Amino acid sequence: MTKTVKLLKKTLTKIGAFAFCAMICLSALAPAASAATDRKYNFPEGAADVSLTLDGEAVLVGEAAIINSVTYVPLRSASELVGADSIEWDAESQIATVKKGNVTLRVRNNGNYLEAAGRYFYTSERVRNIDNRIFVPIRPFAAIFCLDLYWNGETRTVELTTTGKTLESGPSYYDSDDLYWLSRIISAEAAGESLFGQIAVGNVVLNRVASKQYPNTVYGVIFDRVGGTQFSPVSMGTIYNKPTESAVIAAKICLEGYSISDRILFFMNPRIATNNWISKNRPYAFSIGNHDFYY
Repeated sequence: MTKTVKLLKKTLTKIGAFAFCAMICLSALAPAASAATDRKYNFPEGAADVSLTLDGEAVLVGEAAIINSVTYVPLRSASELVGADSIEWDAESQIATVKKGNVTLRVRNNGNYLEAAGRYFYTSERVRNIDNRIFVPIRPFAAIFCLDLYWNGETRTVELTTTGKTLESGPSYYDSDDLYWLSRIISAEAAGESLFGQIAVGNVVLNRVASKQYPNTVYGVIFDRVGGTQFSPVSMGTIYNKPTESAVIAAKICLEGYSISDRILFFMNPRIATNNWISKNRPYAFSIGNHDFYY
């Protein structure tokens, strides 16, 4: 056998061994890669696969999906993941209750917020029932159980990290004076509007608080009289009426930091307005229900 033939044979043997090793490695990796995209639920058409990790470990494999740009997870599986003490479902009220330590989370099927410890977290996409299981958006769920959340766009992964913290209760988290007046102006101005419309009214007030052009407190903005009374319920006296339950919820959602727009500063109901200064002098933003909002 010539030296060249021996060298060729030796080279082919090495290539064969490499190919065999590569094949073994790929076969070992294949189940994990497949499991990451194998769905356990019948998600709606258009839903996209997404991965989740908790403290660096893959979790809820095949149980999460992105629906309308929002990552959803099954409430029961996610609650078990964070060590919930109990998970109950009331078929009559369509409310799921999750308890962990001193925190009680309530989730209504088809609702637009999660409620825990007297606080309200808005969900831009509603709570869903998929295959007879309640699915919730991951961001408010993570906030309630004090998980840091990072979206890794390159790997399409929601990375969750435990903090060891416990959710602060509503009475200690919300400024009582801000909640008192914000809920009353929302109720007086938009009691008949949708929750979304009520939140927008609350946003106007808080945007003014943040602006250098207005007083820096909720009370100061509501009772501001520079250029005339800013809100008709102040002159009509309805600002002092007890707020509706939905107005209180809307106020809490606003105080949690949820904002439809951080630029809107005015709103009006064009059907009953007696002064058209806003529509003539401010840029139009959008309409919700009976209210037009302006920058």
